[in-house]
Amino acid sequence: MEQREIDEMYMRRCLQLARCGRPGAAPNPMVGAVVVCDGRIIGEGYHRQCGGPHAEVNAIASVSEGDQPLLRQSTLYVSLEPCAHYGKTPPCAQLIIDRGIPRVVVGCRDPFARVDGRGIAMLREAGVEVRVGVLEQECLWLNRRFITFHTQHRPYITLKWAQSEDGYIDRLRECADVPPVHFSTPLTQALVHKLRARNEAILVGRRTWELDRPSLTVRLWNGRNPMRVVLGGGKWTIDGADGRSETATQPSDGLIRALMAELYERGVQTLLVEGGAHTLQGFIDAGVWDEARVETAPLILGEGVRAPEIGGKCVKKLLIDGHSITHIYKNS
Repeated sequence: MEQREIDEMYMRRCLQLARCGRPGAAPNPMVGAVVVCDGRIIGEGYHRQCGGPHAEVNAIASVSEGDQPLLRQSTLYVSLEPCAHYGKTPPCAQLIIDRGIPRVVVGCRDPFARVDGRGIAMLREAGVEVRVGVLEQECLWLNRRFITFHTQHRPYITLKWAQSEDGYIDRLRECADVPPVHFSTPLTQALVHKLRARNEAILVGRRTWELDRPSLTVRLWNGRNPMRVVLGGGKWTIDGADGRSETATQPSDGLIRALMAELYERGVQTLLVEGGAHTLQGFIDAGVWDEARVETAPLILGEGVRAPEIGGKCVKKLLIDGHSITHIYKNS
């Protein structure tokens, strides 16, 4: 087996491990690490919890006492560039140097401003052989939310709506006394709440808020309720964790981008946009979105509020309770 194939094999293991950190790593990235000596994995780990030891630390700590001397002839594989700064934990690059590991294979660079190539440079300056870019696209995709936040300076944005088979998201309504059409089944509604639990903030348009007064909680799933944002009428309102609401007014033509800058400053990495149609289309037309989840129910309305029109690439379609769930990505 060629060295390229060997490196890819162990990087795939890093990616497997990294996904184990999905429940607790955020807002930090999911990272996996593997220590290999003479074709044998002698240590592995992943970033379990924000504020806790990084993947490299856990992998090195997992090496048995009898295998500790092998570190000086091992290769460390890690899906994201080792950090080079003191944050909540010491720099991983320095640990690798101190333990005498001679070779490091990195999946992709870390775009976080305090890292961004510094970890790789630190290792190389210390004489460590470093290979960068093994399964790079897979490593970037795994942490696309973290990557988007740090490269585009805005949250990673997921659009979500449910529609009828003939392309309507609701009947025409002018007052709150007329209830909205409910497309979801109990199971698909629970999956929506799972999606909410994976996002730090959730947004609806002002018209949807005034007509429906949605709770926008994760009551059908485990997790924290996302920060609630209402957008429209040239302003936005953000409900903070302390229960207080803050309202800001901006010119309508730059409202979405101004709000994204505000959420970035607040450190919000992920945003779920649930509508209505005008709000969703506004994000689509502005090009400010990353993925969309569209639920299509086997229901014909005949007329009503038209569903948004969206491009992108459909990469996954599921059938759940007779409803089609389509996942669309702007860049894939």
